[in-house]
Amino acid sequence: MVTLIREQQLPISLDDAWDFFSKPVNLSKITPKEMNFIIKTPNLTDAYAGQIIEYTVSPLFSIPLTWVTEISQVENKKYFVDTQLQGPYKVWHHEHFFTENDQGVLMKDILNYQLPYGFFGKWMGKLFISKKVEDIFTYRRKAIEEFFQSPR
Repeated sequence: MVTLIREQQLPISLDDAWDFFSKPVNLSKITPKEMNFIIKTPNLTDAYAGQIIEYTVSPLFSIPLTWVTEISQVENKKYFVDTQLQGPYKVWHHEHFFTENDQGVLMKDILNYQLPYGFFGKWMGKLFISKKVEDIFTYRRKAIEEFFQSPR
């Protein structure tokens, strides 16, 4: 299992942070364009426990994959968790936390993931998949900074 933890200070209110990040449609605004991220689930509402979301995404070599996630837990204006039901990972468990502070909101992501295919999956992860996941989160950080005009 690989764990990635990222924190980002946002110069916005908790209401504004929650309003943006709890809407699954906004994920496309902070995902690299080359991933060809397309939400297939129609009429999405704000995140709620049990919500199922289907996407197509091309994380490697422009090969489109179906990715289905469930918003498995939500506590309003505090956190939500998405887990992969179908997709390229054996395990994908992503926790999103929001904590109000004097500078606005501290957003914290904790991602735990595991690749399929045993030894081959671990080798592929070390070779380039872990770097790709890191790059996606680096892109998101910059996109979020630009979107909210936060300091670097």
